[in-house]
Amino acid sequence: MAVGTLSLFFPVFIPAATASLVYAGHRATFVDWRVILTEFLTGPGRTSRILLLLFCALNWKSLPLGWTVRIFHSFIFHFARRPKTLPQRALFHYSVTSSRTSLLETDYNFHKSNSTYFADVDVSRSHLVTHLLGPSMPIIGDNEKNKLVLDKDGKVIKGSFGIGLGAVFCSFRREIGPMQGYEMWSRIVSWDRKWLYIVTHFVVKGKVKPTSWDGKWKGPTRSKIQKAEDGSVLDEPDWSKYIHATAISKYVFKLGRFTIHPSIMIQAGGLLPERPGGWRGGEDDCGDMVDLGEIDAEGEWDWKKVEAERRKGLDYANHFGALDGTNLLFDGGEDGAIGKFPVG
Repeated sequence: MAVGTLSLFFPVFIPAATASLVYAGHRATFVDWRVILTEFLTGPGRTSRILLLLFCALNWKSLPLGWTVRIFHSFIFHFARRPKTLPQRALFHYSVTSSRTSLLETDYNFHKSNSTYFADVDVSRSHLVTHLLGPSMPIIGDNEKNKLVLDKDGKVIKGSFGIGLGAVFCSFRREIGPMQGYEMWSRIVSWDRKWLYIVTHFVVKGKVKPTSWDGKWKGPTRSKIQKAEDGSVLDEPDWSKYIHATAISKYVFKLGRFTIHPSIMIQAGGLLPERPGGWRGGEDDCGDMVDLGEIDAEGEWDWKKVEAERRKGLDYANHFGALDGTNLLFDGGEDGAIGKFPVG
């Protein structure tokens, strides 16, 4: 499922949105807002209007164009205000976004409907990917000039840059009640020759805090987990008890119809350290599968640490990817079907 192309974002959507806001601001100067507000709050039918306004305020994310506003806000926010550089360790760090269950998202069991998790995952992923890979997008988008994406014959790939969503899986652990706040923690877990895999945890709001923040957008922090002299963990907390649900998604990056290796996207943004032999090649086209040896968790953030983290996440991602084969189970109702029902 395509989640949109960014090739039109700067030349079309940004100028159109800016022009619309300027025109709306200009027209607003001719309106007597004091009279309108007075009539709204005191005129006939005021109770119905105020209740409708309150209902819309509580359910804005579920109203028409609510999803679009949330997605494009993430694009504009990070393209405009992202730090110029991020530490390489940020590659596997979490992006944290807060939200709240609206009344229109609540099902007949009086908790957040399962289907609505996927819209939230869209928004959380957009914050993560735009923040981490935003600087890479215009570089790859102008590939004719930068010549980073080449075919097997060394020819420069041309075309519009876009991002596609290949699949989403969500595991539900405990419900989220009406109007209950929650946080979405998203991070990159791995990549292979085609897909970038992202995990999103729905977490009880305010219960989990990171030990530090990479940029200027910060929240509360906690102390690091204490370790014994031999490196073993003392009294490790059970963070999973704060998880409502966990989703896995996979993204593909495209130039026209050509698939961009995820490592090219990450490297263009300066988030991959140098690796002997490069990040492509070998049996799986993700670098030579050499023995990484023992990794120092507290040491320098080098290519071995990045590769160890990628391989660890790939153990889970491969199981997720194997589900693609379930389309082969579809036999077109060879042995019949139950029925065809109305109002789908």
